[in-house]
Amino acid sequence: RKVKFPCGGLFLEGILGIPEGIEPFPAVIICHPHPLFGGSMDNNVVVSIFEALGRKSLIPLRFNFRGVGESQGEFSHGIGEREDVRAAISFVTSVKEIDSQRIGLVGYSAGAGFALPACFNDDQVKALVAISPPLAMFDFQFLKDCSKPKFLLSGSEDNFTPPAQFRLFCQSLPKPRKCEEVRGADHFWWGYESTVATKVADFFAEAL
Repeated sequence: RKVKFPCGGLFLEGILGIPEGIEPFPAVIICHPHPLFGGSMDNNVVVSIFEALGRKSLIPLRFNFRGVGESQGEFSHGIGEREDVRAAISFVTSVKEIDSQRIGLVGYSAGAGFALPACFNDDQVKALVAISPPLAMFDFQFLKDCSKPKFLLSGSEDNFTPPAQFRLFCQSLPKPRKCEEVRGADHFWWGYESTVATKVADFFAEAL
């Protein structure tokens, strides 16, 4: 179902998936790639993850950062976008079908750079996923202080996240951690959407 939720003086648009079954369900917030490079909640990877989470009886929320689609405001270089993430967390914890103690968050590309710093130390968020984290563009060192279950996923052909750098960074993270490199996939995951979506949904089904 389509939703709108407040963030300061703005309203952000999103889509919430409600699975069949006995509520309350765990929920996962999905954060899309960089708005200035065409990123939106309709991104191929975002939509695939949204659908895969629903099949696992998890409630997914995909939403547009400020200035994207019908979300109000304008791009804020990651500062306002972190507020958007916090607003999304507040929103999902207020939905009656959602178990507010079982919230996860996944960020794809710049979405991980915007979202994970906003919630890695938020007690409401129990597990984190970073897909194709652009390690050269964003500082992810804060994850070295994160004791939550975390899953980092990248493609072997990713030009924005060099495989050697990805492996080295993953080894520096505290457990519980899971890191995986998908052979043949690049930063955009064309043709690998179902692969990445299934891996993410399986992780959250276990972690939440």
